Amino acid sequence: MSDIDDVIETKCILNAIHEGIIMIDKDMNIRFLNRAGAELLGIPQHESVGKDIRKVIKNTRLPEVIETGKSTLNSIQRLSDSRVIVTNRVPIVKNNGEVVGAASVFRDISEVKDLAKKVTDLEKIKTMLNAIIDSTYDGISVVDKDGKEILVNKAYTRLTGLSMRDVIGKPATVDIAEGESVHMRVLKTGKTITNVRMKVGPQRKDVTVNGAPIIMNGKIMGSVAVIRDTSELVALTRELEKTKMLLRKVQAKYSFEDIVGSSPGIKMAIEQAKKAAPTPATILLIGESGTGKELFAHSIHNASDRREMPFIRINCAALPEDILEAELFGYEEGAFTGAKKGGKKGFFEEANGGTIFLDEIGKISMRLQTKLLRVLQEHEIIRVGATKPITVNTRVIAATNIDLTKEVKEGRFLPDLYYRLNVVPIYIPPLREHKEDIPLLVDMIIKKLNQEYGRIVERITESALKVLRAYDWPGNVRELENAIGRAMINAGYNARVIDLQDIPPLFPMGSFKGIKRVNAVEKEERIEPLSMILQRIEKDTIKRVLSLAKSKKEAADILKISIRSLYYKIKKYGLSEEKADDRA
Repeated sequence: MSDIDDVIETKCILNAIHEGIIMIDKDMNIRFLNRAGAELLGIPQHESVGKDIRKVIKNTRLPEVIETGKSTLNSIQRLSDSRVIVTNRVPIVKNNGEVVGAASVFRDISEVKDLAKKVTDLEKIKTMLNAIIDSTYDGISVVDKDGKEILVNKAYTRLTGLSMRDVIGKPATVDIAEGESVHMRVLKTGKTITNVRMKVGPQRKDVTVNGAPIIMNGKIMGSVAVIRDTSELVALTRELEKTKMLLRKVQAKYSFEDIVGSSPGIKMAIEQAKKAAPTPATILLIGESGTGKELFAHSIHNASDRREMPFIRINCAALPEDILEAELFGYEEGAFTGAKKGGKKGFFEEANGGTIFLDEIGKISMRLQTKLLRVLQEHEIIRVGATKPITVNTRVIAATNIDLTKEVKEGRFLPDLYYRLNVVPIYIPPLREHKEDIPLLVDMIIKKLNQEYGRIVERITESALKVLRAYDWPGNVRELENAIGRAMINAGYNARVIDLQDIPPLFPMGSFKGIKRVNAVEKEERIEPLSMILQRIEKDTIKRVLSLAKSKKEAADILKISIRSLYYKIKKYGLSEEKADDRA
């Protein structure tokens, strides 16, 4: 018995294998062909044995294996227009290294190629479906069987203010501000759920949600939810109390988690506020306009044991003295012309058990300061037109953007009232003192404005942040929010990134000192020509951009002028010594 015969003794086993197998000896004669191989090649099994393989299979490569003694793996071979195989060819070698034959194991991959085509077609369908999903006005959210987000569309981002990176892979509850997850209810019950009202996203957008299970082969594989914006409908149907001028009565809606910042100054203010919140102590919030004093007032109320009671905010500078007095302390029937029948409670009474936030406390008159001092000392108020005091238990949080100690020294603010208000003073630093918080603030503002503007912005570039950090922000966070809002508008409706060119020009207060107002008394004052004013503004702007840019080429790009024009203006205004170098 020859060496090749030793191999072929296993033909019973080889005939049971689904892959095709063919073996030849060193004379190129077929010594074995299994049943699957004969079917794939389309030749008779037993009649082929003993014949020269080159006559049986026209394009065979097995003789090359015998000649070279080398294997060929995963080789694609077309047998006919409809049949393609992948084959592995190996030499049959004796212990002494002599090649005595060759074998091939092959498999039909025609079905695999058809499947690959189907997969490609499915990818096209998937792309089309994604385009359809993104074109819908309603938000769409899809979770898997474990309740993890796997798909959201652009409308979802506009509704919630959350981008794909904020939610993909996160639990289904990641976007819920108020309410129970429809996805989790669908996964639990396996039933469609409709018209569930809830609030979503950082801005607590009012929406209705419809959810349905994704069922495959009788098993729940996930859930899909359609989210519809109902905030406008809610705003129209909700009963709103009319307010006077800038007077507002609200429920506290912010907490300390809503205060963004990790700088030492902000962290200290938050720590002081958290310590004072559980106590009944009067708090004085000190800070410039736009620093977030009202945000702190909301947070303090919500962290106190008064959180379930009313929170009322009043801007003391917004109303004339008589109206402010009536709104704060209330009035009796007939107290003045136009007084309501039966009189009216003041805000100190309405906030009884809760908190009243007196913004711009430094602007109230001396007479009202005296009445407010009585509230803080005696815990009682007297309505306008009444003589009988009414006891109240109302916590006072006051805020000011002016120096009250200076007001006291100059006789415009009662010292006793100042000391009563200044029990727990909390200083909220201006933005220029904690610029390291700008990236965090910008991220928060982008999410907020995505909802308000219907945008899908995800981030801001480092070069744009550099410009924001270089500015002193006299209007503080409020001014920063306005700048980001304009940048989002400049970037375009479908922009995902705010870049340097999107940032609007930032002019500090006082940039337009040359402009003078002329009235009847000051007609003799001279007005500067418009050309001089514009030249000064142009010079200041170029000077500031040159100090920020790494090169004059970058400065020209920021200013949206040619490099040639920039050099001309530098020479014109004598700015050749500025920071930006001459790199192109």
